[in-house]
Amino acid sequence: GLIYLDGELYEGTGLYGQSSLRQVDLETGSVITSAAISEEYFGEGITVFDDKIYQLTWQNQTGFIYDQDTFELIETYAYPTEGWGLTQDGTQLIMSDGTNNLYFLDPDTLAVNGRLPVQDQGNPIVRLNELEYINGEIYANIWQTNQIVRINPQTGQVTAWIDLTGLRSPTSLTQPVDVLNGIAYDAENGRLFVTGKLWPQLFEIKLIET
Repeated sequence: GLIYLDGELYEGTGLYGQSSLRQVDLETGSVITSAAISEEYFGEGITVFDDKIYQLTWQNQTGFIYDQDTFELIETYAYPTEGWGLTQDGTQLIMSDGTNNLYFLDPDTLAVNGRLPVQDQGNPIVRLNELEYINGEIYANIWQTNQIVRINPQTGQVTAWIDLTGLRSPTSLTQPVDVLNGIAYDAENGRLFVTGKLWPQLFEIKLIET
């Protein structure tokens, strides 16, 4: 999970025994605040809603809610699928589970109140992972690819593909987990950031239509 908010990055990191929630300085990469997750959980996507940080775990069907300022754990919640990516549209939480479905959750009750199948010209787009809501569209990493899709949240149709092939040299990657997976948006300045699992760098990119 990756979020840019008020000049800081918030990261949800993964792997059993290593998962955490972190606030990181954008310029230096220094960790400002962190909270470790119990080793039984594999951390996944995060989002911020109403001064609270929501975090998913991969296969435990368990999420965590933290105070945004203190990282104090407020409560846990359950959901019926795997947890992959998480974002919000100002009203609802939006979650992916590695399929072609996106789920809409009530941020107060955490009940799933909608499901959106994602497709491109009739073909289901699976392995939807990290999510970011940007200017009325949902951006989603496609797991184990260099592609990000832009999704219409009303129809589930893919409106565009973003190809980030070559962002990092293949010889600098450590397979199989070192893949593109992380999207953050600076709404105030219109900056788009991407990164990947185990990547030592965060990239600011500019989209060019082709």
